[in-house]
Amino acid sequence: MGSADSKLNFRKAVIQLTTKTQPVEATDDAFWDQFWADTATSVQDVFALVPAAEIRAVREESPSNLATLCYKAVEKLVQGAESGCHSEKERQIVLNCSRLLTRVLPYIFEDPDWRGFFWSTVPGAGRGGGEDDDENARPLAESLLLAIADLLFCPDFTVQSHRRSTVDSAEDIHSLDSCEYIWEAGVGFAHSPQPNYIHDMNRMELLKLLLTCFSEAMYLPPAPDSSSVNPWVQFFCSTENRHALPLFTSLLNTVCAYDPVGYGIPYNHLLFSDYREPLVEEAAQVLIVTLDHDSATSASPTVDGTTTGTAMDDADPPGPENLFVNYLSRIHREEDFQFILKGIARLLSNPLLQTYLPNSTKKIQFHQELLVLFWKLCDFNKKFLFFVLKSSDVLDILVPILYFLNDARADQCKAGVGSGFLWGAPRRGAAAASLSCPLAARALCRDLPGRASPPTSTPRWVPALDSLPRCPTQRGDPPTPRAAARVGLMHIGVFILLLLSGERNFGVRLNKPYSVRVPMDIPVFTGTHADLLIVVFHKIITSGHQRLQPLFDCLLTIVVNVSPYLKSLSMVAANKLLHLLEAFSTTWFLFSAAQNHHLVFFLLEVFNNIIQYQFDGNSNLVYAIIRKRSVFHQLANLPTDPPAIHKALQRRRRPPEPLSRAGSQEGASMEGSRPAAPAEPGTLKTSLVATPGIDKLTEKSQVSEDGTLRSLESEPQQSSAEDSPATEVLSWKSKLPLQTIMRLLQVLVPQVEKICIDKGLTDESEILRFLQHGTLVGLLPVPHPILIRKYQANSGTAMWFRTYMWGVIYLRNVDPPVWYDTDVKLFEIQRV
Repeated sequence: MGSADSKLNFRKAVIQLTTKTQPVEATDDAFWDQFWADTATSVQDVFALVPAAEIRAVREESPSNLATLCYKAVEKLVQGAESGCHSEKERQIVLNCSRLLTRVLPYIFEDPDWRGFFWSTVPGAGRGGGEDDDENARPLAESLLLAIADLLFCPDFTVQSHRRSTVDSAEDIHSLDSCEYIWEAGVGFAHSPQPNYIHDMNRMELLKLLLTCFSEAMYLPPAPDSSSVNPWVQFFCSTENRHALPLFTSLLNTVCAYDPVGYGIPYNHLLFSDYREPLVEEAAQVLIVTLDHDSATSASPTVDGTTTGTAMDDADPPGPENLFVNYLSRIHREEDFQFILKGIARLLSNPLLQTYLPNSTKKIQFHQELLVLFWKLCDFNKKFLFFVLKSSDVLDILVPILYFLNDARADQCKAGVGSGFLWGAPRRGAAAASLSCPLAARALCRDLPGRASPPTSTPRWVPALDSLPRCPTQRGDPPTPRAAARVGLMHIGVFILLLLSGERNFGVRLNKPYSVRVPMDIPVFTGTHADLLIVVFHKIITSGHQRLQPLFDCLLTIVVNVSPYLKSLSMVAANKLLHLLEAFSTTWFLFSAAQNHHLVFFLLEVFNNIIQYQFDGNSNLVYAIIRKRSVFHQLANLPTDPPAIHKALQRRRRPPEPLSRAGSQEGASMEGSRPAAPAEPGTLKTSLVATPGIDKLTEKSQVSEDGTLRSLESEPQQSSAEDSPATEVLSWKSKLPLQTIMRLLQVLVPQVEKICIDKGLTDESEILRFLQHGTLVGLLPVPHPILIRKYQANSGTAMWFRTYMWGVIYLRNVDPPVWYDTDVKLFEIQRV
């Protein structure tokens, strides 16, 4: 049968299904086989030939027929898994059923009355496999998930057969040890199977269906706590799935072993289709969804170095019930950590690759999924975090993150809740209640309530959560692959750096000279990775986008955490820090919001840490402090009387302006860099839940003399609603940590002024030379204890990660557009 005839017959079957007014018997194979037995349709064909409006029409007009369609499709997948898919026809049926379920499932999930359907039981599908086992019958969802798992390790379909010749009998899928069929060499597996395009494509289709099964989470609104468990993920990652370990390992190794550049031949990606990348993307997305687990509720192994033994350490105490999280937390061999870290670093660095031939290197697009995976690795496996920080390899992660942060900051549209008209699918009335026994259509009908009003095709405009002026947009084509939640990308980049900054080794590693010269739209400087971090953070803060202000606390906390270990800041970075202090210490900014003074406290803590613990190598910073000494004197003499505060606030009654860069000595940008581009018109965005404040995100720890950390109890908030601005100012002004800096100025300013007069100096290099050889030993106050604010797992960030992860997956899956135009609830979608 030709492709055109195949599509025509499939379309006819869909039309028959939508126009049937009577239930079709589940035993009517002649009717149901039209959808999978005699067709050779691609997944794109299925999405084009089964329109959303018709799926919703069947759901509401003929619910029993939709239920039977789903049941029959799952039944075919189960049969394929049982038989081992030895014939080409069986494989085609499995793929067709997989594509059809990928198309239909989101419309099952979007209706609350249908959500329980897949968790209803099927007669004869008991866990024991016998027909008398109906009391212990297996829900349809479990049958589907187990079939997908079996099919992902099906010889000659998704994995290479181990048969020595065609004469050998086909391998029995039930006795097959799938650990011998892991897809790629890496963690726990040394053999790298021969690449096979067909196997990769089949794996990808099944993983897409698996991801669609997991996506029920998109149709539930964000919960105040993150304790809600995704039943699909929970079952798939449980001991019920005998393939859990080899599949986890296959997904992880497939991602970390991928090299998009290949043999390094220029333009090779234009000459040859890279069939591996779609599989790697799908594997990364499935992996991060299976790892969606709130670490705040479960203990993870402590950082105690590495040991030898098997890939998964059996000596550790039992971990979470989610086996994927459990396996991830138990990886411990150095060679496995090296493989994972090198793989993730290679892929994160790929978009940064610069060559003399434009567009000659393939650029991957799934860096956001990689960042989520790296976060999960560090969060669930403290031994991996220890390994990352043990060498300067951590800088191979840092530089790409700073690149992404700098690039994403210029996103002109406010990504998230409340900007522009938001669109979603029309909300339909209730359809099927808790469906049971989808074996016979009559039995199904008996359980269904009367149908609701017929569907319409009018869009539902979802009101945003604030009162910004809006204009309606047209719903058009699905999102383009470029559409990424760039404000979410900034948050996850900052979260990762906050997590790393809580460890002393990270601060120490930052002293390595920065010589890679990744083209970024930042000033040219000669210095260390610490300088790069400060210069990029300064650019983010002064970029003028109000939506980034919630990140300022996090950015400065990172700088505070690493500051005691920074041996030598460049003049460019020193000036950037002083410019931030100058901007944040203006009276109008300090008094305009109750929390603004925290930013000044953070910066003063940075200066104090460097002066007390790294004075010798930081003459550039000391010189910058002396030059800007008036800022510190103004802070010390900050007015606290109500008239002065009122006058300062009156001065800035106009709308808030972005921080001026006038005093930041911007200088020329790096060679080869381009200004970060704003989002293109028509780009889709997904909203994000709010992130917790820095006090909830972190826990204060004091560094003892032996280098160990001691947790400190957080100080209760003293101010109350009745306090006047003057009272609040008095309470925090008296705590400004200015003593060390004032003593430094008191000692050094007269000396510098005397040298300038005596020697007639006008050249700052001479002054810097004097400061390099100076000392403040015995002249400064007793060094304060180093305070580190370590990231603290909490339900707020767990919910944020879930929202961000699914938002990225929604936007990245555009061919086919699996969830486009469905009534998602976890986030809202807007068009730029």
